[in-house]
Amino acid sequence: MKTITDKEEALKAVRQNGYDLHYASNELKNDRQVVLEAVKAAGYALECASEELKNDREVVLEAVTEAWPALEFASERLKNDEEVVLQACKRNGLAFEFASKELRNDREGVLRAVKSQGWSLKFASKELKNDREVVFEAVLDRWSALEYASEELKNDREVALEAVRQDGYALEFTSENLRNDRKVVLEAVRKDGMVLQYASEKLRNDREVVLAAVISDTFALRYASAQLQNDPELRDLVDSDE
Repeated sequence: MKTITDKEEALKAVRQNGYDLHYASNELKNDRQVVLEAVKAAGYALECASEELKNDREVVLEAVTEAWPALEFASERLKNDEEVVLQACKRNGLAFEFASKELRNDREGVLRAVKSQGWSLKFASKELKNDREVVFEAVLDRWSALEYASEELKNDREVALEAVRQDGYALEFTSENLRNDRKVVLEAVRKDGMVLQYASEKLRNDREVVLAAVISDTFALRYASAQLQNDPELRDLVDSDE
């Protein structure tokens, strides 16, 4: 496609397809009206904007609102702008990857990010992944954020219970110690019996735990101990469901 040099032609093009900013002249890539229209249509178009407009707060806010990964193309100044970063994180916590190192290491900034979207925890500093309040807030929003917590906090019983009460599959991200914790595992299998596969060998041989899992999902019996797989009452539950 030929280079677009006419502003009206450029406006028409980017309103239909924001990516057409790629074909605009350098002068038009630095035209605020053209770039604003482009990023409203396709946030990724920010990549084609001039360096000056990648540092324009309104332009970048529009871009990350339309497509959170556009934060990658913002200026370093705006990657350190909490409002801009949080706007992207509201769309998807993984946007926190593109936040400044300073912001990813700022406790209050990280707290706000994980409250906005728990997955932001993935890109928090190592120190803050080991901050109990930060991790708990992340898990409150997204149980799966437990995957990104420190090993120490994956072994925190209260944090684990909050996660498995939302979704039993959080058991996969808990410590080996908590996979052998009867209360944690019972909560998990009651939510989803198939997570019995992540329980300790000892608890896969615990009749109450296995019964709770099978009541939730009869297919869970395959993960029980060999002894309990042949338990008449448990077999009856499976057979009656077939």
